[in-house]
Amino acid sequence: MAPLRQVASAVQWAAAALACAGAGCGFHLQGRMPLPQSLRIAYVDAKDRQSDFVQGLRKALIINGARVVDASTDASAVVHVLQDELTERVLAVSPTNLPREYELTYTVRFSVSAGASDLLAAQEVSATRDFSFDVTTLLAKDNEEAILKQALAHDLVDVVMRRLSSL
Repeated sequence: MAPLRQVASAVQWAAAALACAGAGCGFHLQGRMPLPQSLRIAYVDAKDRQSDFVQGLRKALIINGARVVDASTDASAVVHVLQDELTERVLAVSPTNLPREYELTYTVRFSVSAGASDLLAAQEVSATRDFSFDVTTLLAKDNEEAILKQALAHDLVDVVMRRLSSL
């Protein structure tokens, strides 16, 4: 029984060492990122306040401890969404000239200001995904496209939140 107890003890020590090493390297679980004090009260300035990206950004700010306000005068920082655009491009066509594959590109340009100073100059991030298209499964492909658009917006929210947390 003693060798089994020694193996269990060694496994526990290895797990503890791994946990300490993971914590020491700055590893954080996905979803929570510490925001700087300047972003604790934030306003999201966007032309389209209902886009997938803007809604996701507002939710991510709240999840990470910021209070999102409805007026820029009440905020300590303003996240300006300068561009929020989804483009679709045909990649391949069939011999009968019907689209077979599309490329979706979601592009976001943003900046962050606090009062009269710029915390983060205008930056552009984008994400791209391809998807196949079949006219016989039109309803399913429309649903797939909507899911891909939401996934692209979510990916871009993650990128922007990482940049905001590094301020």
